[in-house]
Amino acid sequence: MVDVARPGERIPIASDHAGFELKERLRVVLGALGYEVEDIGTHSTASTDYPDYAHPLSQQVSDGTVERGVLLCGTGLGMSYVANRYAGVRAAVAWNPEIAGLARKHNDANVLVLPARFVSDEDAVAILKTWLETPFEGGRHGARVSKIEQTNEQNGAVSPGSAS
Repeated sequence: MVDVARPGERIPIASDHAGFELKERLRVVLGALGYEVEDIGTHSTASTDYPDYAHPLSQQVSDGTVERGVLLCGTGLGMSYVANRYAGVRAAVAWNPEIAGLARKHNDANVLVLPARFVSDEDAVAILKTWLETPFEGGRHGARVSKIEQTNEQNGAVSPGSAS
């Protein structure tokens, strides 16, 4: 659990082509705030496939190599779909600082996903800073977050494609 901004912490960041320019801006901001930034890519505005960047970042968060990361794509949705398939990853699409703060406080979001086509550079910086600085409240929210990691067998859900 990450509770506060921790300069010196390594934070990977990745985007597809739609998020490239904003990723470049946020990479600089993270560095200026004292974070060690790992740029997973993409490295241009040439068309790319978001899973190629979401998978490696999400794997690092899932296996504990890093505590959190930042993903960007046009809507934020594609990146969040990939990230949330990984155990222990709680990726939250945030389009304003309030959503980013609530994602941290109530859901212990460890991957911030930004919808690059729908936020300004200025708003993205505010969203990022809020997400970095907001602690997880725990308590009743901790119990809820624990339920996220339950397997289908534990919670009675039926896996896609299985018989009902």
